[in-house]
Amino acid sequence: MALYSETVMDHFRHPRNVGVIEDANGIGEVGNAQCGDIMKMYLKIENDIIVDVKFETFGCGSAIASSSMATELIKGKPVSEAMQLTNKAVAEALDGLPAYKMHCSVLAEEAIQSALEDYYKKVKKDD
Repeated sequence: MALYSETVMDHFRHPRNVGVIEDANGIGEVGNAQCGDIMKMYLKIENDIIVDVKFETFGCGSAIASSSMATELIKGKPVSEAMQLTNKAVAEALDGLPAYKMHCSVLAEEAIQSALEDYYKKVKKDD
């Protein structure tokens, strides 16, 4: 049995939405001290819709694939829908992750949540 699904390998080899959004209005960064993975998510939100999302990830193939898939799952979606994204949904969209790599999908969820929290802090400040 293959360790990683074809979907994981595709998102690792050809990650989507890599980079920085210079005028992002939501930025979140999380890390896992045990494995050393670090994820940074950038959100551009207009009229409560995530119009663009980019990421920078320092980590293993599962971390990169999880970041890539998570961005694909929330791009173009309302903020309310992005807030509901779970690590389980990320892992399922990747056609599964090995149990010992599930923390990578957790990081992707946490990075998005962190970026959304940053966005809401900035929105409240502007009110």
